[in-house]
Amino acid sequence: MTEAAELPPAPEQARVVFGERFADAVRYAELLADAGVQRGLIGPREVPRLWERHILNCAVLSEVVPEGVTVCDVGSGAGLPGIPLALVRPDLKITLLEPLLRRTTFLTEVVELLGLDHVTVVRGRAEEVLGTLTPVHVVTARAVAPLDRLAAWGVPLLRPYGEMLALKGDTAEEELKSAASALSKLGAVETSVLHVGEGMVDPLSTVVRVEVGESPGGVRFAAKRAKAARTGRARRRR
Repeated sequence: MTEAAELPPAPEQARVVFGERFADAVRYAELLADAGVQRGLIGPREVPRLWERHILNCAVLSEVVPEGVTVCDVGSGAGLPGIPLALVRPDLKITLLEPLLRRTTFLTEVVELLGLDHVTVVRGRAEEVLGTLTPVHVVTARAVAPLDRLAAWGVPLLRPYGEMLALKGDTAEEELKSAASALSKLGAVETSVLHVGEGMVDPLSTVVRVEVGESPGGVRFAAKRAKAARTGRARRRR
């Protein structure tokens, strides 16, 4: 059995980023380093770099999320980036979408323990909740899938003129180029690569932004959404 690595103290940047929720951010880090490792949600080797590589890296995404919007964190896993974002931004209404039971169980425990009343945990895949989950302003994701596949899951969950914000690494520009055709078919009207976290994280966090027009997911998904919504209304009337 691999001996558990020790969680390092929170860096000073964490106090700045999380402000009055700093203690909750520390508690979340402790949960990731303990239960998160035990349940296989993160690898034990990630514990020494939890703050810089994971928690702060995700928290600075808040720099590019508009005020007071609805957010769906697709493939939330252990809550990255959804939980750090929720700690920094109480003005957001966030849904953590995750298909695996052991992960949604962990996420529910974290949300309850930290008192994140503006966060909801939903078990399911993006394609399964289409039409039942109210379309959101922003979809977030991190380390879920290559951009073309991720967009096929996330973009249809957006409301018209919404945006997907995907945390990516050094290959962001290449992924964006190779996914250009797929993104266009999904209704994307504008794409860009952003770098956030100046003075807080090094290297800066890389974010791919995909902005959509009036038909998120394209025509095919618009029809599918409408059909799912009609089915849902029919069920509620019974």
